Amino acid sequence: QLQLVESGGGLVQPGGSLRLSCAASGFTFDWYAIGWFRQAPGKEREGVSCISQSRSTNYADSVKGRFTISRDNAKNTVYLQMNSLKPEDTAIYYCAARPHCRTYYSETGVNYWGQGTQVTVSS
Repeated sequence: QLQLVESGGGLVQPGGSLRLSCAASGFTFDWYAIGWFRQAPGKEREGVSCISQSRSTNYADSVKGRFTISRDNAKNTVYLQMNSLKPEDTAIYYCAARPHCRTYYSETGVNYWGQGTQVTVSS
């Protein structure tokens, strides 16, 4: 059964850190780029970051320098290390498998979605 399962979300104070994980199963993980999206209340889902099959990376301007994406193909897992978190980072975070990262900011072309994990940044 094909699955993408996110974990690692939670409540954190501004300036804090979280590491999200996206564990994949049921498909050939190495063949896919993996992206992270987020959706805040009342807003559209937006692309945050993406890592390609060759480990090249993309980041939205809003998270550049604070978030780091990585992948461990042996564990079929992608990570999103989030540092210096801000209240505006509060959202549900989703991982997604896609053919490439060229349009990492768009949902178009995503093959598979995870169910999401809540991240809340608040004092």
